[in-house]
Amino acid sequence: MRVLVVEDDSKVSYWLGSKLQTSGYQCTLVDNGEDALAAIEREAFDVIILDRMLPRLDGIQVLQRLKGRRHPPIIILSAVDQPDDRVEGLRAGADDYLGKPFDFSELLARIEVLVRRMGGQVDEELVLYAADLRMDVLRREVRRGDAVLDLTDKEFKLLQVLLEHSGRVVTRSMLLQRVWGYEFDPQTNLIDVHMSKLRAKLDKGFEAALLRTIRSVGYVLG
Repeated sequence: MRVLVVEDDSKVSYWLGSKLQTSGYQCTLVDNGEDALAAIEREAFDVIILDRMLPRLDGIQVLQRLKGRRHPPIIILSAVDQPDDRVEGLRAGADDYLGKPFDFSELLARIEVLVRRMGGQVDEELVLYAADLRMDVLRREVRRGDAVLDLTDKEFKLLQVLLEHSGRVVTRSMLLQRVWGYEFDPQTNLIDVHMSKLRAKLDKGFEAALLRTIRSVGYVLG
């Protein structure tokens, strides 16, 4: 799974990134609110760990900018940890709030709970779009322009994940976890085979290609 760590203290950031990677997570580290928003716009993450006291835009401002936009669950991790501070953070849009200093095992447990909770939710957005591509999740119908695309179950699920993160890089590990339930990359060509078939159905015969491969990382739709 992919985690975005937003922390301006470099020692804390690198320690946290190292601990998460040891626990099987892929981490991106940024040290300010503006770069956090740019990373969320550019890439797909499973969880965001957000400090409150940040340069350029603080944690609360980041949450305010994200209101009304699709984004991963967010845990505030902050030394600002009075009851009023926690209430403010949660009301601003955080899904959880953990004070510093903290026990890493507790943070890990909170991440796991959030991911399970989000994974169990039914997506409220039942129709997804990217350019002239339209997916009706409830009816399980996909159209590009006037053409109906005949997709297998796995192709449909892959495309749904890509559409949920349209315009952002979706990693191979995220696709494996969301579509096959793998918590690790089994080092097979499973993704490549299915994505090749999906690309042929999605882009063949159309002027503009929608699906792009980001070498050694993953895929972008749109």
